Amino acid sequence: MMKKLFGLVLLLGSIMAGAQTNSELTKHFEAYYKQMQAQGDVQGIINGLTHLNVLAPSQARMDTLAYIYMSEGKYMQALNTIGIEKNASDSDIALEVKAVSLKAVKQPEMAIGHFEEVFKREPNALVAYELAELNLQLKKIEEADKHIAYGLANSKPEMKRAFYESQNPYEVSLKSAFMYLNALSMYNKDTKGNIDAAVDILDAALKASPNFNLIQITKNELLRQKQVLQSQAAQPQN
Repeated sequence: MMKKLFGLVLLLGSIMAGAQTNSELTKHFEAYYKQMQAQGDVQGIINGLTHLNVLAPSQARMDTLAYIYMSEGKYMQALNTIGIEKNASDSDIALEVKAVSLKAVKQPEMAIGHFEEVFKREPNALVAYELAELNLQLKKIEEADKHIAYGLANSKPEMKRAFYESQNPYEVSLKSAFMYLNALSMYNKDTKGNIDAAVDILDAALKASPNFNLIQITKNELLRQKQVLQSQAAQPQN
């Protein structure tokens, strides 16, 4: 009996010591996390949140950690942190992380599902652009056109879209960006018959945003294709 009692006392003592140690560690990493925030040390913030999630799991902290990974361009780490599944209970942050990260790792079909939920919760032109662009990639022209129409109607003058295809990234008005997508949609509906119509849209967008380098590249390619078609049409038939 005494041995059992002694064993129980040791077990309870061990549990209490473990709980105290866990509590002390949690307080330590909470302080560490706040200090890393104050110093702007991103890797330190990631380390602090990771330790806290091990010691005292929290969905809010998991979402925050995933968001930081995403912001640092570590998209796979972000997805490994919170998963890729569609959950009705996902926070707005979790939805954004999943949508943006899946797009970044070339999973447009899966990204669309999350962007659609983001748009459902808070419709806006910036999210509509993502949906239009992704649907164009998948050749879902009708679905893309729906979001393009929304974007053209709801883009505000202060809204911008960044582009990175040149050595120096640049921004254009969001409406001009939607005009660019509209031109791509027009072209994809008939890659031979709609070249001129697509170029006309590109010219209008370029007039609104003269620094839109991607439009000039796309326009030059469409005009090159037009020349090829005209050259082929001019060749005598055997």
